Amino acid sequence: GEGRWTRLPLRGPDFPELAEDLTGQNPRGAWAVTSDGTWSTGRHLPVGGVESAKTGLALLWQIEHNGAWRWEIGEDTGGGYVGLSGPTDADSAWTRLLRPGESFTTVPATVAAGPDFEGALAALTDFRRAARRAHPDNAAMPVVFNDYMNTLDGDPTTEKLLPLIAAAAAAGAEIFCIDAGWYDDSGNWWDTVGEWTPSTTRFPGGLGEVVDAIRGAGMVPGLWLEPEVVGVRSPVADALPREAFLLRHGQRIVEHHRYHLDLRHSAAAAHLDGVVDRLVADFGIGFFKFDYNVNPGPGTDHDADSVGDGLLGHNRAHLAWLDRLLDRHPGLVVENCSSGAMRMDFAMLSRLAMQSTSDQQDYTKFPPIAAAAPIALLPEQAASWAYPQPGMSDEEVAFCLVTGLLGRFYVSGHLNRMNERQRRTVAAAVAAAKTLRASIASGHPHWPAGLPGWTEPWIALGLSGPDDELVSVWRRGGPSATELRFPHLTGRDVTVTTVFPAELPEWKTAWDSSTGTLAVQAGDAETAARTLRLTTDSPALRQK
Repeated sequence: GEGRWTRLPLRGPDFPELAEDLTGQNPRGAWAVTSDGTWSTGRHLPVGGVESAKTGLALLWQIEHNGAWRWEIGEDTGGGYVGLSGPTDADSAWTRLLRPGESFTTVPATVAAGPDFEGALAALTDFRRAARRAHPDNAAMPVVFNDYMNTLDGDPTTEKLLPLIAAAAAAGAEIFCIDAGWYDDSGNWWDTVGEWTPSTTRFPGGLGEVVDAIRGAGMVPGLWLEPEVVGVRSPVADALPREAFLLRHGQRIVEHHRYHLDLRHSAAAAHLDGVVDRLVADFGIGFFKFDYNVNPGPGTDHDADSVGDGLLGHNRAHLAWLDRLLDRHPGLVVENCSSGAMRMDFAMLSRLAMQSTSDQQDYTKFPPIAAAAPIALLPEQAASWAYPQPGMSDEEVAFCLVTGLLGRFYVSGHLNRMNERQRRTVAAAVAAAKTLRASIASGHPHWPAGLPGWTEPWIALGLSGPDDELVSVWRRGGPSATELRFPHLTGRDVTVTTVFPAELPEWKTAWDSSTGTLAVQAGDAETAARTLRLTTDSPALRQK
């Protein structure tokens, strides 16, 4: 259910006019959004904005932290304010005592301005691109096939993987990631993880046989990894010192049958360095999906002024560990999964190549998540699952593939079980995704049908570039026609073409240049989607 954005009037029940100019006293309340623990986006996003149509000004902000944070909107005798911070005492048990000569650096935040919400977001998008870590993947954006979602579901074996590898390569995938389970001999791996050595029962010929098949098919091999946790039954739990884990009152914190490493400790960091370096050296792994499925709570009181202080230290040590990792392996591509977008903050995304936007398994519910994702992260980082299945109709297969097309294309599904027509459709989508990479990596997002609603029948995501306009449109029942708004194209002649799917019937469109609106008429299928391109003779579609 990620990315469910809403617009609310400020002058409403939360901000009544109190005549504080007469009392001279500031109101004691504020409208606050908070997050605690290490799932920085587990409940809310550290991103928000205010917009004034009257003044023609919008502000959009992001708190750039992989732990606890708070933003609030308030009003005082001087006017309105926005307050942005990292962990606080009241919200997340954070205090830090500064001794003589010591200093403290706050959690960073960025504020972007524009004439309206989408204008401010364009500025924030430009900042995100400028501020993220330089990496070849930022422009290359190779297509990733991952075997997990609605496919192997954490149960990979040589027998299951080899046909998928062949099918993914035939479709044009450039990276093949073996997801969870590759280290498991018992079939019950949740509380035994931490050593990260390949299973011998799942891969009778060794994991190397499968990795060689991936590389032999022309793809980069990838592995799933959940580096920060150690299962309570893992041999690593007793091999590392107690202080290498997050502690409360001297005891290791247990969350969902796992201990949590404290990356302030050199032994914890050294253990993870050894794991990643070994997998890269032994198997030539070029891609990791870093998952993160537990939240250890407020923090640790070990070697800290408060539990929140201990957690902040760990959060920052985690970022430093990622920086060192990428310094050692500058070509390594790392996906930030975090239990399906539970840690989708810019502190992480300034370093890592891409982000799983959700673990939503119902393909009809994914479009509003995919469409809203570029508010919180760069379009080129937004990996929304495209997981078509053999039992789907042609329109349903295309619907799934459109969901990932205006982001970082991220494919799954039983491709090896599909018929020839379905495989052609997947290959066409992969080919289309490769042609769109430059446009996605430079485009500014907007929403021609309005901000996506969770149950809305029509959803649309647009990306404006200097030469053309891309828009993905999903129909989920409801009326067979809709109207999309492109106010920045008002008064211009526009040509509409279909990017994908080319083999299915085209949707009828009608452009009204006087109002900047595009009427879209779908076919008979109630679940269907198209990605369209709008071109004009104007040298620049949109000025930001």
